[in-house]
Amino acid sequence: MGSMEVAGRPMAERADDRDGLRLDVLHVPLGPILPDWPCGLILRVALQGDVVQSAEVDQVRHSGAAVPFWNEPWIRAAGGEAVPRDVAARRRCAAHLDSLARFLSVVGWRDTGARARRLRDDVLAGTSEDRFPADVHELVRRVERSRTLRRLTAGLGLLPASGAHRHGVTGPALGADGDAYDRMRVWLVEISQCAEAFGDTRAIAHDDVLGPRGRVDGERPPSAALLDVLPELLTGAEFAAARITVASLDPDLDELSAVPAHGGAHG
Repeated sequence: MGSMEVAGRPMAERADDRDGLRLDVLHVPLGPILPDWPCGLILRVALQGDVVQSAEVDQVRHSGAAVPFWNEPWIRAAGGEAVPRDVAARRRCAAHLDSLARFLSVVGWRDTGARARRLRDDVLAGTSEDRFPADVHELVRRVERSRTLRRLTAGLGLLPASGAHRHGVTGPALGADGDAYDRMRVWLVEISQCAEAFGDTRAIAHDDVLGPRGRVDGERPPSAALLDVLPELLTGAEFAAARITVASLDPDLDELSAVPAHGGAHG
């Protein structure tokens, strides 16, 4: 019925779906406030049934900190400051635990996600390196050994390294060279490695510019590339799979707000 409205809301239109059938098209905004959703992200998707036909990425405008919190140690080091490896390891570990918590919660593992959040808080609070590695390794083993988790997330949001390079993606999403499950496994590996570096007082190198989501020395922040790749990964995905794909990339929109020149919608 085209532009007809009911109770002030537009009705669904009809269009050919990917199988050539005529189905209702529902235009739905996702975000910026959803449980376990990247803060400030808005996805405008066109749904036919439970399948995403198209997606556009936008963001809520706000004034962020001068330096994004998760990238701070590497930006300080690039500026010539002596930043201890312990500080960088804790920040990377906490960032990945934060992302892992959202990912697990979206998949339905809320208790394990809550545990990841508690460990994240412990890392940021400076928990003793004598106790923490054992706790983190136990969490990593539990997640790695779950066949159910692999079955729920394998094959979703496939992003080969070639596609990541094309969009300028760096960091875990590039190194994973695969799907949502592969990206989650990169977080697990880096979480374990970071836990072993707690207490290391040596300074990180000034040319160490690889933050939790990618290189922080480029013309664009790493999360900008993660936003750019989203429409391609989401088109054709089932709605539930789309949420898992977003969680497996977990872009940090504070990176864009901290660099006004990189603001603007992506799609």
